[in-house]
Amino acid sequence: MESKGSILMLMKLVVLQYLAVVCVSQDFDFFYFVQQWPGSYCDTKSSCCYPTSGKPAADFGIHGLWPNNNDGSYPSNCDSNNAFQPSLVSDLTSSLQRNWATLACPSGNGIQFWSHEWEKHGTCSESTLKQHDYFQTALNLKQRANILRALTNAGIAPNGNAYSLSSIKGAIKQGVGYTPYIECNVDSSGNSQLYQVYLCVDASASRFIECPVFPNAKCASQIHFPPF
Repeated sequence: MESKGSILMLMKLVVLQYLAVVCVSQDFDFFYFVQQWPGSYCDTKSSCCYPTSGKPAADFGIHGLWPNNNDGSYPSNCDSNNAFQPSLVSDLTSSLQRNWATLACPSGNGIQFWSHEWEKHGTCSESTLKQHDYFQTALNLKQRANILRALTNAGIAPNGNAYSLSSIKGAIKQGVGYTPYIECNVDSSGNSQLYQVYLCVDASASRFIECPVFPNAKCASQIHFPPF
């Protein structure tokens, strides 16, 4: 017959295992899929550094795929036991270097960037996307949402000119089919510029949706689109 101490210890272990599962399987309502324009990242007082694989193409690059809630809150760092493992995405490395390039200084190979995105955001989607699936899904979403093509088709080019915020949003909605959220930053001369584009994806990460909520930051009515 088991002692009371053994039974109590077993009960504690079961509770801890349950809590671990709950923590990993965080609920969320949708994803933000965020792409950034490298010219705007680099044209700031902080500047940028090209990755060790070389200067990326002049195209929007993935910043992240972020679980989010309808009230504007979001989970983060949900599973400290599931660190980023480059070996799990080795077949995606070249595509990640092209489409999810790091521009942080000093120059890097992308692993630190991908590790940060997985551990902060990806681990909160483990109930839907395992590590390889998380990165493959983001790459697939980028192919389906060609932001640069949508803009250039509307005559909005990365030439340093200023365009109205409404025309940029309209061009992306026309090209992609969904209303974007536009995030701006400030260039080295103090001008507002097109920096990041947010689109929303359902909680299964299978389709774009209209965003239930947008971030709070605002852009100027006229924003610059710098070259890269």
